[in-house]
Amino acid sequence: MLNIFKTTPDGLERREDFEPGSWIDLVDPSEEEILRVSQALAIPTDFLRSPLDPEEKSRIDVEEEVVLVIVDIPVITRTEEEQGYDTIPLGMVVHPNFFITTTLQPNPILGEFERGSIRGFSTAKKTRFLLQILQQIATFYLRYLGRINRENDKLERELRSSMRNAELFDLLTLEKALVYFTTSLRSNDAVLTKLLRTGAVRMYEEDEDLLEDVIVENRQALEMSQIYSSILSGMMDAFASVISNNLNMVMKLLTSITIILSIPTMVASFYGMNVDLPFMENPYAFVITIGIAFFLSASAALLFWRKDFL
Repeated sequence: MLNIFKTTPDGLERREDFEPGSWIDLVDPSEEEILRVSQALAIPTDFLRSPLDPEEKSRIDVEEEVVLVIVDIPVITRTEEEQGYDTIPLGMVVHPNFFITTTLQPNPILGEFERGSIRGFSTAKKTRFLLQILQQIATFYLRYLGRINRENDKLERELRSSMRNAELFDLLTLEKALVYFTTSLRSNDAVLTKLLRTGAVRMYEEDEDLLEDVIVENRQALEMSQIYSSILSGMMDAFASVISNNLNMVMKLLTSITIILSIPTMVASFYGMNVDLPFMENPYAFVITIGIAFFLSASAALLFWRKDFL
């Protein structure tokens, strides 16, 4: 899908043609759309195709006056069974007259700009636009990390009352999301640092200040992701130990019950033998046998209770 936007005094408006100072937004574009943009703006097709690879790494590439910046952005994934978190590449091309974004799917980060929710946003100010997107990416990482932390607390409360597999699988999903976030944030940090150090994109003093703020937010998100990942990993280990301990307790209880119930069976087996036995001439032999079995079972139960087996 190819969308063209341009900032006017009335706000962000759609355009049909490539006008200088406009924003070209490519979302899962077709080959025809890629070739159209590439030929009209003299941009290498690789600059537009690379962000469409889910495994593409964050990087900066410069060719003449065109700069490609690829970073990973957080997204929410939904299936019939669960909701999770993942990261996908976002490509941003800074052209002398245009600003181009390329991504695999619609995302709320660029949606903030399309709705006009970002103050001071202008498609003509390409460097500022780039830095504002990077800032929104760091903000969304922090927002999703907060949601992951709240979901983690909720699952922890549920696991304290019920040790079901569903909660453990949900924890595993969150742990996987934190690994993705940590890896992507670390890669993004390298790109941001390179932007500040090399000056691949021309910046004014206020732009450098904004980039430094973005780096701080990105590193804060990276630190939070690492902390939450450590907490979740420790909690998974703790609950694995709790589940193993609960299993041992259940096995110990069942073993104790089995021993207690086997005593009457043993007594009945002895008195079922076709040989001379005590009390065999006694009219109360059955009652005495039941009493012996009950006494032995009760003694075993008392012993197990004192040993905390029951």
